[in-house]
Amino acid sequence: MTVRVRFAPSPTGFLHIGSVRTALFNWLYARHTGGTFVLRIEDTDTARNTEQSLRTILDGLAWLSLKHDEGPYFQSQRAEIYRRRIQELKDKGLAYERDGAVRFKMPREPVVMNDLIAGTVTRELTDREALDPDFVIVRSDGNPVFHFVNVVDDLEMKITHVIRGEDHLSNTPKHIALFRAFGAEPPAYAHIPMILNADGTKMSKSDPDPAKARLASLANYITDGYVPEAVRNYLCLLGWSPKDDRQVLPIEEVIQKFDLPQILRSNARFDVTKLTWLNGEYLRTMPVDRFIELAQPFGGGDPKVLALVKDKLKLLKELPEKTRHFVSDDFPVDPEAAAKWSGAGERLHRLADKFAATAWEAPALEAALKGLATELGIKPAELIHPCRVAVSGTTAGPSLYHMLEVLGRDRVLARLRK
Repeated sequence: MTVRVRFAPSPTGFLHIGSVRTALFNWLYARHTGGTFVLRIEDTDTARNTEQSLRTILDGLAWLSLKHDEGPYFQSQRAEIYRRRIQELKDKGLAYERDGAVRFKMPREPVVMNDLIAGTVTRELTDREALDPDFVIVRSDGNPVFHFVNVVDDLEMKITHVIRGEDHLSNTPKHIALFRAFGAEPPAYAHIPMILNADGTKMSKSDPDPAKARLASLANYITDGYVPEAVRNYLCLLGWSPKDDRQVLPIEEVIQKFDLPQILRSNARFDVTKLTWLNGEYLRTMPVDRFIELAQPFGGGDPKVLALVKDKLKLLKELPEKTRHFVSDDFPVDPEAAAKWSGAGERLHRLADKFAATAWEAPALEAALKGLATELGIKPAELIHPCRVAVSGTTAGPSLYHMLEVLGRDRVLARLRK
């Protein structure tokens, strides 16, 4: 059997981080098995569909490099298929019209589901359902409902595994019943536990806490300067375990190891602090060319400057702040640092004179500074720290000597003397 999985979002809003993980797990399973990853846009809700939402979905998947093998298919273009399948159920006596809607005759016996993650689940009819278990598959306005088109499309597209959030687990008995009504064996189901906030609450864009509300949308991670490799890596670890303690995992290795039985049964909690740390690790270790490419939407800059600050960032949105002193003499100075080294003016003048007679390369600058420290009978740190404050406004940053080299002779000497 060739594995065929699908991601089937609705273009009715932002791209939820939980939906992104669902797409990722489907993509990983397709790549792990050599199968096919299908993209299907469930756009039957014409009142809520927007072109912007569709673009958000497509752009988000492209940003994460989750390339689909087939599609995108649009349900709005498949009306004739749905009409044919509705008639098939009517001809079998398994669907009927009432009050202008078409209803499906739901089996009365319990439905047993063998979920690849949740295990065996038996769905008994509730007391209310026992009185009338049948459900609408075409509304009175002629539009088919989610349950029906979802099953028809999975059937027509020969989907073998449905990997989706566990919030759909309660829908599965209806879907299984529809598959069987068409004389088809249902696909294998794998329902992924939810992603929760760190405090155990549901991730929602409508959360009254703005900080938590931002976590629900993929768009915010893009604008905050997370890199796709880190977000993808982190989402892999939300509900799936490679059976070791490593956090930084190349996607090629994840593809090799990923399988459905390894998906954890418990809900995953989203730790933005851990994601931010992971993002910093990816920035620190990625090739400079890739970093320069990712830095462009955040202001870009001189490649030498970008290479110098790369290791000091956790988020790309920090780039303008970290590079301000490279592009302008108008940069803020840490008041505590300035106060601490306010008495170092004479030393900085001496250092400027020393640097003025030095070849402008990092090793020579380091030797000159340490030589002056020896002459003055002080520790190098007593020159290093005030020098850094004078030229960059802060006591933290990349290698001082390489920073001086990139800043250039004239700019450094002027700032030291100022």
